[in-house]
Amino acid sequence: MMTSSPRPPDVSGRPDPNGGTTALGGESAPAHGYLLDNARAEAGERFVWLAELFDGVTRGHFDRLGVRAGARCWEVGAGGRSIPEALAAAVGPTGHVLATDIDLSWLKAGDGYEVRRHDVAADPPPQPGTFDLVHARLVLVHVPDRARALATMAAALRPGGWLLVEDADTALQPLACLDDSGPAQRRANRLRDAVRDLLTRRGANLRYGRTLPRTLREAGLVDVAAVGSFPVGGLACDRLEAATIRHVRGELLAAGLADDAEIDAHLAAIHAGELDLTLAPLISAWGRRPAEHPPAVG
Repeated sequence: MMTSSPRPPDVSGRPDPNGGTTALGGESAPAHGYLLDNARAEAGERFVWLAELFDGVTRGHFDRLGVRAGARCWEVGAGGRSIPEALAAAVGPTGHVLATDIDLSWLKAGDGYEVRRHDVAADPPPQPGTFDLVHARLVLVHVPDRARALATMAAALRPGGWLLVEDADTALQPLACLDDSGPAQRRANRLRDAVRDLLTRRGANLRYGRTLPRTLREAGLVDVAAVGSFPVGGLACDRLEAATIRHVRGELLAAGLADDAEIDAHLAAIHAGELDLTLAPLISAWGRRPAEHPPAVG
């Protein structure tokens, strides 16, 4: 059974898809595509702390939606292993869990779930009409063709199956420090604005989370509901912020949005425990496929 304790990240570096290795703290970044791509060692660290912050929320929704032994589940854009492992534990040997992503660098097959490379915005749904649960967390906000991706996920549901989408709404709460009380906190908020700028340049929709209930209804789902949550302060928020800033440091410098001194001072303040850092709200929305109106890929 999965616990909420994070698995320590591998900080030794790992193979880079283009050859060589990518070491933790490296400053290179792709010129296009997903800003927080999986091809960086910091991505693995981010998965650890995102799991610590949000896996309890997500598992609570799994329980509420009735994920149990024998269920068939599709984890979209899995990134790391924590949610596929949690689903595999919930459905047991009589169930089936499929974990997909464009980049499988941080997924490992043979842990009670199947791993497959899949682009949810371009590829057809795997085994359409068969899944009891389809779930994506912090995925669609970064996908340019969100409507097609959501239609693909809805089409994979069996009649009565549930779609659970969890995404951030950075515009709803844009601050890194809610208590903007001093220079370190104001610097943190300036850097958060800079990261939001980079995400927008890469096509992220920073207002997407609030649209999820309407989007699920428009996809033909029923019994739609949603909740929001975000943490304030603590070790996991600190570690996630530090990993994120290291991940995008090269992009911040190249875009002229920050300089080395500002970034170093921010990382030092995080390390010293001076900041009560927070995140954008995670909006969790769910809806059920009715038997009489099967969704279709648009």
